[in-house]
Amino acid sequence: MGRPVVIMSALASELRRLRSAIVDGGEVHAGGHRFLVGTVGGNDVVVTSVGVGKVNAAMVATLAIDHFDPREIVFTGVAGGVDPMLGIGDVVVAEHVLHHDTGVIGPGGFEVYQSGHVPFFNPTATVGYRPSPELLDRVRSAVAGLHLSPVLGRVPKLVFGTVATGDQFIQSEDERRRLHETLRAHVVEMEGAAVAQVAGNFGVDHVVIRAVSDRAGVDSAIDFARFLDEVSLNSANVVLGMLEST
Repeated sequence: MGRPVVIMSALASELRRLRSAIVDGGEVHAGGHRFLVGTVGGNDVVVTSVGVGKVNAAMVATLAIDHFDPREIVFTGVAGGVDPMLGIGDVVVAEHVLHHDTGVIGPGGFEVYQSGHVPFFNPTATVGYRPSPELLDRVRSAVAGLHLSPVLGRVPKLVFGTVATGDQFIQSEDERRRLHETLRAHVVEMEGAAVAQVAGNFGVDHVVIRAVSDRAGVDSAIDFARFLDEVSLNSANVVLGMLEST
């Protein structure tokens, strides 16, 4: 195996479409975790689900980098939509991913700050993590003619934007508005920035691709369960488009 593409998700169901596309698949165990290895579109791939949340995501990303020396990590799956212009099934490719629950609490309330930094000790002007321009260009080329499967009677759109990561499942209209208005986030999820942070520390490129399963409001748990499998297909198809175009 050459340097593979590691493809990760929180839940095994989010990877069903990708697992079915793997040729010559086999299992590798590392650090007590199970990875599926094989090829897709002529690319060596390593596919695994990590569990929910930033610690799980960071732990498995570290294992994958240490064991497989990947050329890039792709995190795929579903997310809560916080941009009011997005609907169920729309897909967001992260040009920018950040921790929305990491920062400083002062007299004026909470302010997002870069993970691992505080203003008075090791200040930084950076907030969040970005894929390389080369990787984003590859994604743009791969999805240029991609047709997403209809959801709720409409063809989903694909946008490039900001993904906000935190260790909370958002079920609040107020919090949804705040995340969009203060961070210009398009979607919110629970793993992407942790993977991006680990990948960046190891010098590995990354991209986060998420399909909207719910609107991060009062009905988000219901919609998440209803649309998880359906919208996961579209985020997976974007990943397959990337792999099959290289």
